[in-house]
Amino acid sequence: MNVLIVDDEPLELEQMEYMLQSECPNWKIYKAADANQAHEINQNFSIQLAFLDINLPGKSGLEFGEELRKINQEVDIIMVTACQNFNYAQQSIRIGVVDYLTKPIIESELLSVLAKYKDKQQEKGYSSLIDSSLKLIHEKFNEKISLLTVANQVHVNPTYLSRKFHEEVGVSFSEYLIQYRIQTAKQFLITNINWTISDIAEKSGFSSQHYFSTLFRKIVGISPTEFRERENKSLSSSQ
Repeated sequence: MNVLIVDDEPLELEQMEYMLQSECPNWKIYKAADANQAHEINQNFSIQLAFLDINLPGKSGLEFGEELRKINQEVDIIMVTACQNFNYAQQSIRIGVVDYLTKPIIESELLSVLAKYKDKQQEKGYSSLIDSSLKLIHEKFNEKISLLTVANQVHVNPTYLSRKFHEEVGVSFSEYLIQYRIQTAKQFLITNINWTISDIAEKSGFSSQHYFSTLFRKIVGISPTEFRERENKSLSSSQ
């Protein structure tokens, strides 16, 4: 499933992304800081689910949501806001919003919203082989885990597992594992400020700090230290 998150607060984007990918790690997450970026993403990808912050710079989340529904009638829209405002709720209903979350987002409330989408996903379903493989990755991502070790655990040939994994999940085993570890590392960087970058690398399952930092910069666009500083600055300014 392709999911769009629109919020002008970087920390909110990262936390929402982490919660979504922790619960539904095979979903493709696209992030935007305003309606213009969101519109560009929607033009390039088929979005099935959108989380829209109401208070955005420029065009509001409600305004963008109304435009999005006209362009993509299949998308489900969930509004996210820190404001309890009846007018917002009325407008949300008018544009066909399926749900409404208030900040700070409570994990149990988000999981309740996600439940029906997970059910839809399960209807499409993974085979028991891939389901077992994903569970092993989520449980042992910080260990020395590889395609071979997982194949041994689920009692199949590694070549066969590799092919089935790519067919069902849409990415290779190694790409999925790296994505999962990077997402976990991003959350560790935010929530464990006393951990060194070496600690983060180790606890996220990377073999060395250098490899972790190089891969992190390649995927995220900035170094782990820069990411931590940016998120801490964003958090401080929002308090």
